[in-house]
Amino acid sequence: MKNIVLIGFMGTGKTAVGRRLAGRLKREFIDTDAEIEKVTGKTVAQIFARDGQIRFRSEEALLVRKLAGKENLVISTGGGMVLNPENVRLLKENGVLIALTADPEVICRRVKNKKNRPLLMRGDLRENIKALLKEREGVYDVAEHKVDTGSMSLDQAVENIIHFLKEHNYIE
Repeated sequence: MKNIVLIGFMGTGKTAVGRRLAGRLKREFIDTDAEIEKVTGKTVAQIFARDGQIRFRSEEALLVRKLAGKENLVISTGGGMVLNPENVRLLKENGVLIALTADPEVICRRVKNKKNRPLLMRGDLRENIKALLKEREGVYDVAEHKVDTGSMSLDQAVENIIHFLKEHNYIE
């Protein structure tokens, strides 16, 4: 069975939706940021602060290579995972990519009290979100399906994904 890979900007609900989806489908759930933290012994914020974004992106690439050979997973990726075309290629080899989206206001509400978002820590949060979304415009278009999590509940988002997966014969 193909992996179900959730992509999207930070704060769109990839981890929450992924956990719930994995539970519903009785699949193992992998959060790539959590896996990287486990492997490196550092938080994502610490990696960004001490080693830089390039190091973090290389950790993502290593993890993707490892996960690409596995099956039957629900994978929640970091927001920038798909910035690397090779990551996208590997994830698509054995997975269906589903993009979670939300408008900047929703994202802002969801991430405003979180200190683990290194790309948003300087300056105005709302402006940083808008700038990063603009910078990443089109990046999440590699997905086969998009779900606007800002306009629905967690359960509705999961149902939307399950419906898509059944309709396209990814699951029974």
